Amino acid sequence: MSSMTYRSPLLDLPGAVAAEAPDTGVAAHYGSFNVEQRQLVADEGFVDLSHRPVLRISGPDRLTWLHSLTSQWFEAIPAGRYTQALILSPQGHVEHYFAGVDDGEAFIAHTEPGGLEPLVTWLNQMKFMTRVEVTDAGDDFALVWRRGEHHFIPRADLRDYAAVAGVPCGLWAYEALRIAAGNARMGLDTDHRSIPNEMGWLGSAVHLEKGCYRGQETVARVHTLGRPPRRLTLLHFDGSENRMPDVGAEIHLDGRVVGRMGTSARHFEFGPIGLGLVKRSVPLEATLSVDGLVATQEVVVDPEIGLHVRARL
Repeated sequence: MSSMTYRSPLLDLPGAVAAEAPDTGVAAHYGSFNVEQRQLVADEGFVDLSHRPVLRISGPDRLTWLHSLTSQWFEAIPAGRYTQALILSPQGHVEHYFAGVDDGEAFIAHTEPGGLEPLVTWLNQMKFMTRVEVTDAGDDFALVWRRGEHHFIPRADLRDYAAVAGVPCGLWAYEALRIAAGNARMGLDTDHRSIPNEMGWLGSAVHLEKGCYRGQETVARVHTLGRPPRRLTLLHFDGSENRMPDVGAEIHLDGRVVGRMGTSARHFEFGPIGLGLVKRSVPLEATLSVDGLVATQEVVVDPEIGLHVRARL
């Protein structure tokens, strides 16, 4: 499946409006993203994420191999458990993200559009004598989502799945719920300096009781002895203007640049919201501005998490 030319068959459904980059190939909405958010919350609908690349990691050593390379605990994970993982640089910066399930024979995972080739290349470079095989599985599997759960289905069955799975809902509705939950997207809410501690990935994509993986020293040091240099925050815009900020826009406090903007969306209850990455020193109660848009904050990553850990120890 080529992400450059992919077009989901569900774009032929009534009312479908195509999404834009980096999510081309699937529907942004099917007529009303606000109604679609309510349908997703009520577990009446599903989201077509079939544009996301899929990889397959097979072989008898796959779980111990992934355990040694990534931030996540993979040894003896039960079949069917949805698992997120990161690959970090030696300095602890996030380089790759993937998530998926093991079916007892292989770990099937998805990653961000544009992220498959560098991820597969890096994993293949790390095989050495290990009994694993890493392949592009995009022609075999498609990803869908419904009420907090990701599912891999045979790509050839996508139309049949849509016929019985409930109301089709677009990416805009999905993104609004994701942002409201404080879940960052690799490459959009992150930058080249991001470490897991800043992004709220401790516990979800980082297992804090394992060590001996690349970048682990930085994660452990920041978690137990210090504070993250930056923090992900949920921004609530005042809605005075009918526009949303661009990814990468500067976040300002009293005329000073204090962070960068990530993704944003219009939530059916909260209104316009977004995720921003700001300096640890920015007060939680401070009102910020992004490209002239005024926003208050809601905590996603606690700037004092290191202090709390030291107190417990």
